[in-house]
Amino acid sequence: MATSTYFLLSAFVALLASQVIASDPSPLQDFCVADEHSSVRVNGFVCKDPMAVNADDFFMAANLDKPRDTKTSKVGSNVTLVNVMKIRGLNTLGISLARIDYAPLGENPPHTHPRATEILTVLEGTLYVGFVTSNTDNGNKLFTKVLNKGDVFVFPEGLIHFQFNPVHDKPAVALAALSSQNPGVITIANAIFGSKPPISDDVLAKAFQVQKGTIDWLQAQFWENNHY
Repeated sequence: MATSTYFLLSAFVALLASQVIASDPSPLQDFCVADEHSSVRVNGFVCKDPMAVNADDFFMAANLDKPRDTKTSKVGSNVTLVNVMKIRGLNTLGISLARIDYAPLGENPPHTHPRATEILTVLEGTLYVGFVTSNTDNGNKLFTKVLNKGDVFVFPEGLIHFQFNPVHDKPAVALAALSSQNPGVITIANAIFGSKPPISDDVLAKAFQVQKGTIDWLQAQFWENNHY
């Protein structure tokens, strides 16, 4: 009896742990293509009638082999995201990807993905990448690495991270996989200084320990979105 109880308790703990760790819920059928026309609101998307599903629901002519424009970006990067909004067949599958183009000295500025871990590989060029840990008694630790073509780096879910092309005369390209059908992105500077309506300059001046005039200047800038 004691052995049986222990086994059931262990199984319950393991099941609970798996649910806590999972980013997106696991599918309960082969696929659940998102029904973009449904008025029902759920966490994710309602399944399309499987009899109406076809190969195009799992396909996108994304042209990810083609370079993206980085010249018009103030930060010198262009992120092309392929998620459930682009391929409806990704619904419930817990995965998406992105091509990231970097101009010389361009960057994908500090940001987080609230719902996904990211694994990135460099296809061309060189990148200086890193992430910062959450608050601890010893502060926030920075992990950085210089990546070359073929190298891979992981950014844990929810942590602030960045990529920067340190080369002044050559672009760089990376491909990233993310552990969510809709990972989301919060670009730190945009969220803090470009929110609508704006965060009170009293709040930000206190937080950053600067004069309110500095905050007002930052909030007056154009904070672009480099994710497309």
